[in-house]
Amino acid sequence: MSRIRSAAALDRRSFLAVAGAAGAAAGLGFALGAGGGEATATASARASAASTAPPAARRPGPQPALAPFSNGTTLRTVATPRSGSGSGYRRLGEGPAWPRVVRDALAPARSGRADRRRTLTAFVQLTDLHITDVQHPMRYEFLRSGAPRSWRPHEALTVAGAVSLVERVNALPAAPATGAPLSFVMTTGDNTDNNSRLELDWFLTAMSGGRITPNSGDPHAYEGVQNSGLPLFWHPEEELRDTEKRLGFPRVDGLLTAALRQVNSPGLRLPWYSTIGNHDDLSGGVYSDTGGFFAEFAVGDRKLQTVPASVAERVWRGSRKGQDPRGKGIRELLLAHRREMRRVTPDERRAPFTVEEYVRAHLDPAHAGRAGGPAGHGYTRANLDEGTLHYSFRISDDVLGISLDTTNRGGQYTGSIGTAQLRWLERTLEAHQDDHVIVFSHHYSASMTNPVEDPSRPGETRHGGAELLAVLGRHRNVRAWANGHSHRNEITPHGTFWEITTASHVDHPQLARVIELVDNEDGTLSLFTTLIEASAPYSTDYTDLSQTGLASLYRELSYNARDTDRVLSGAARDRNTELLLKKG
Repeated sequence: MSRIRSAAALDRRSFLAVAGAAGAAAGLGFALGAGGGEATATASARASAASTAPPAARRPGPQPALAPFSNGTTLRTVATPRSGSGSGYRRLGEGPAWPRVVRDALAPARSGRADRRRTLTAFVQLTDLHITDVQHPMRYEFLRSGAPRSWRPHEALTVAGAVSLVERVNALPAAPATGAPLSFVMTTGDNTDNNSRLELDWFLTAMSGGRITPNSGDPHAYEGVQNSGLPLFWHPEEELRDTEKRLGFPRVDGLLTAALRQVNSPGLRLPWYSTIGNHDDLSGGVYSDTGGFFAEFAVGDRKLQTVPASVAERVWRGSRKGQDPRGKGIRELLLAHRREMRRVTPDERRAPFTVEEYVRAHLDPAHAGRAGGPAGHGYTRANLDEGTLHYSFRISDDVLGISLDTTNRGGQYTGSIGTAQLRWLERTLEAHQDDHVIVFSHHYSASMTNPVEDPSRPGETRHGGAELLAVLGRHRNVRAWANGHSHRNEITPHGTFWEITTASHVDHPQLARVIELVDNEDGTLSLFTTLIEASAPYSTDYTDLSQTGLASLYRELSYNARDTDRVLSGAARDRNTELLLKKG
């Protein structure tokens, strides 16, 4: 990893915090050359009338740049099995670091660039947190008999795991490659798991700070599949020889009670922005509830826990192929098995949220967070009025962020965007030709294959990944497209920009990513990507059911989850990188 010869001071104005105020925020410009002098300020903020980007949230005052570092990142160590092999349950410990790989497919890596660098922005990407209400009646655990991946043994601990990731981000002193201060955090969708108002509240509180009680239904008892008596599911508090225990999963007395206890989140110390994913918008991330059946079922008193394997496999395969976007088959299945369902305590808070409710929740001052915003975390009053979830925002003097809505309210877990949004994107890119642009979305390009009509926009054509890549490729100001959805690390060059897909924080290896954009002052730019893990210790003590102990167990269980895909961490070229690209 290249080292910077001297740390430079940051000189920038305070960022506006008032929602809807005109003008752009001041820039982030670090001169990282030799001589120990202070950084020169970037050009004054643009106030182009064509800009639709709201002002950034208030930032701290001038701060010195630190030297590059590796502590707290996968450049130092990575959670790794410390014993055992094969299919048995394995404990975790500190493992070898992942090196930084230089990728020069789009531009040459010129010597001396480390001495000339000027940081344009540095931020953190979180994705696929999947904050989960495991007692929700509309969860699809009942498919596990024929589709093992439809349920995870660690899902009851998603809140503790997410808060541990917030703690890691807060502990980062700066950006690892350049030492520049971090500007913001962006979530790229699937913040919740099942389009539930309660899950949305838990997510917003985890990000902004506060107390979360990850329980629904009966306030004094767990009512989910992990005490159902069905061997399909891990029963941590019972002697039942379930599927997981046969693989070596431990008995952890008191775990379900602890999983429902209050969790305290410090909230992110940085401003944060939000992007929506298919699990935030659709039942199970797949089905559109156009008739209201799923909404009624979600707040009710029945929960289906299993179906015959043949039925489960058929439904799962159909959902993967996009055969039932409106969920007609799921409705029929639930009605057919109503007599076999478990009675649970009804809870109105489990109701699905609408697009309007999603935006209003982000705009709620109660969720402004420790950094004071930005108001709406990217979403604005215009989103409310227009029923949209895409927006642009000013990152710094010469960097613009664009958040896209790639979910399809017509159903299916794959993505696409409508014509109106695509045209808006083109107009925004054209209006900011002099800016560096970073695009954010939930879906990655290859997963945008969803032609289903959006019922809220009848007659509008949907556009896939190939068309979106073409639009981005026509605008040389686009530097990166950061996304998630696949739960896998993958970085792909696209002629003039890099597509950066980051693994989830629910499935192993449970990661987030720091991204830094720098000007090498030699006709090239570099994007540095550095993966981070949650702050919880690697080693797990089954008697430690504290918030931190649960977060450690969350990581260990995710590693050992049945049918865990070991390729999700990606190759070395998809992890910690320096990605070169031409400036022009």
